[in-house]
Amino acid sequence: MTRRYVLGRLVQVVPTVAGILVIGFLLIHLAPGDPVLALAGENGDAAYYSFVRAKFGLDEPLANQLLTYCANVLGGDLGTSYTQGRPVLDIVVERLGATLLLTGTALVVSTAGGLALGLLAASRPRGGRDIAVTTMSLGLYAAPVFWVGQVSILVLALGTGWFPVSGMTTAGSDASGLAHAADVAHHLVLPVLVLAAQEIAAVARLTRAGLIDELGQDHIRTAWAKGAPPRIVLMKHALRRALLPVVTVIGGRVGHLVAGTVVVEAVFAWPGIGRLLVTALQARDTPIVLGVFFVVAFSVVLANLVTDLVYTRLDPRIRYR
Repeated sequence: MTRRYVLGRLVQVVPTVAGILVIGFLLIHLAPGDPVLALAGENGDAAYYSFVRAKFGLDEPLANQLLTYCANVLGGDLGTSYTQGRPVLDIVVERLGATLLLTGTALVVSTAGGLALGLLAASRPRGGRDIAVTTMSLGLYAAPVFWVGQVSILVLALGTGWFPVSGMTTAGSDASGLAHAADVAHHLVLPVLVLAAQEIAAVARLTRAGLIDELGQDHIRTAWAKGAPPRIVLMKHALRRALLPVVTVIGGRVGHLVAGTVVVEAVFAWPGIGRLLVTALQARDTPIVLGVFFVVAFSVVLANLVTDLVYTRLDPRIRYR
């Protein structure tokens, strides 16, 4: 992969994210409802409504509002929250760490779990393990995230008491150091499992299909004929070539994972940008909504770029110009 290609892709990030922001801005402002009523209440007088509109620039034509917002974003200003009166960038950054911890852990768990289950199923196609993994994967893939979250709370949190119901830390806890890290990890387990469930199923099914197809190729028959152990054949000869479509799915489903984060954070009261987005939508806090859109759009576009970079590591025959 040439440096020119990487720089070209990085340049493409700017118009892509800008286009997403413009579309999001227009959709939010054209949606039914008036943010002024959400801010000032429905019993205010016309003078107070005019004051609020002027304060936040909502009395300007939509085109002027869009141009002002784009200019501010180029200057690193995502606006000021209507409800909190603070810079949106500060609010999003405060919540971003919790979301990165949740989504990053879920991505690692779903990738490792999906690959392991796919290897387990493909080691004996149409056998008992294959049928069990395939059935479980179909069930996890079909189950809605919010339903899995509610069931996990009822069964694993309230039913057994093994896991906390909500939050990132124990309320009122003053733990620090390793004790604090252990408390966060304990609260993290259930949201991660719920968020990673569908991704584990997707990765497992694709890994299984890729491995079974790869195991029928001539170079695999040659490895068997040379007496290579089954583990070496699976891991060294078949898995690497089967990983290309898996990497595509993992990179392409980052956006799906982030979308699932909104539901999971709402269900488990996880203090990340997903829960922040839900609160901002309810309050019609447009600057925060657009700020979250910006972070999500940038992360999805960046994930696709990283996917292309990983491609060349897995298959040296791939060259980008």
